[in-house]
Amino acid sequence: MNTSSHCPYRQSTLLQQALAPDKMRIAFLLGAGCPFSIQISDGEVSKPLIPDIRGLTEMVGEKLSVSEKKDSYNTLLERFKGGAPAIPTIEDILSHIRALHDVVRDGSIDGLDKNALAALDAEICKITTEVVGVDLPDSGTPYHQLATWIGGIHRAHPIEVFTPNYDLLVEQALESHKIPFFDGFVGSKQAFFDLTSMESESLPSRWARVWKVHGSVNWWRTMNDEVVRRENYSEGARQMIYPSHLKYDQSRRMPYLAMLDRLREFLARGQAVLVTCGYSFADQHLNEVILHGLRSNPTAICFGLLFGKRSSYADALHKARKHPNLSLLAADGAVLGTVERDWRPDEQTGHALHEISVMKKEFAENYDPASNNCEFTLGDFKSFGNFLAQQLTRSSDEQAGTNAA
Repeated sequence: MNTSSHCPYRQSTLLQQALAPDKMRIAFLLGAGCPFSIQISDGEVSKPLIPDIRGLTEMVGEKLSVSEKKDSYNTLLERFKGGAPAIPTIEDILSHIRALHDVVRDGSIDGLDKNALAALDAEICKITTEVVGVDLPDSGTPYHQLATWIGGIHRAHPIEVFTPNYDLLVEQALESHKIPFFDGFVGSKQAFFDLTSMESESLPSRWARVWKVHGSVNWWRTMNDEVVRRENYSEGARQMIYPSHLKYDQSRRMPYLAMLDRLREFLARGQAVLVTCGYSFADQHLNEVILHGLRSNPTAICFGLLFGKRSSYADALHKARKHPNLSLLAADGAVLGTVERDWRPDEQTGHALHEISVMKKEFAENYDPASNNCEFTLGDFKSFGNFLAQQLTRSSDEQAGTNAA
């Protein structure tokens, strides 16, 4: 046995076994990489369903460059020159807008007063909503496969889905599969946030829970300071998406605090399995909740499925080397039990998960012949969806075999 490398097949099987017991408490954390993995047709080429943060920043910049907010936006970008970050993302830009808004009071900074900053913030949120508020394709996406998996097994505990994304893709997938879910809001035309129901465990276990830890494109804070979920804007309402450095401070407020408390509570007791996909572990206040939960409850485990190579996640790997119950699995290797190693080179072509979670891409454009190791693919949400579908198929086959016997 090769002890200088990890076995991707064994880890795939362990993940499958961790998700199998119907009495296990299971949660998923779906990051921004999940919608990016879905490709849709755009003329003769394809494009991600929702762009990554760099793509979103470019789209916001293009739209603002032909709007009446152009001058305010350009003035704000000038403030980044010569500093860090050299190429600001829309999150950096919103952070800066809100920081200026807090200190400008009745004056102005570089000609930007409080009203101009608020208007620019609102316009960026509006454009962001237009970009991320897309419809999920009718079927066959990893979101649909996740919804099928959630509804396919009767469980003692509800499946919980946490996401920092503002889009409505999880909700659309669950609705398309008639999976009942609760997201902290109650009502119809103007659903209101209900903390009491959120803290209750009395809902049926077949109901999934969806927790939008950074808000959603359909959350609004009204002029009366009430938090509601509805489709459209109303006079004086403020959209509740906060991609900024103020996320931590804002998250101390409802409903963000309650959403984070759900993640904290999930990891705090008993055996619990948290699977992250499309999440780069770059959000420090989410990381704090996850790592604190793993430290305080050694029976909880987190499988972090990373897209691409380990070299893109230096800080996350550093954390995993200190937390034995945080497993990070990237395309070229993993940190398991605090030990970082490459994947093994030998293929197991007869393994049930070969070419689902493990493969060699000899013919891929970015194939590195120097490594010759297997590649772990579940960091790609598309592969993870196939992985869940395969597990359901396997369960059905085993049940059919049991019935036949």
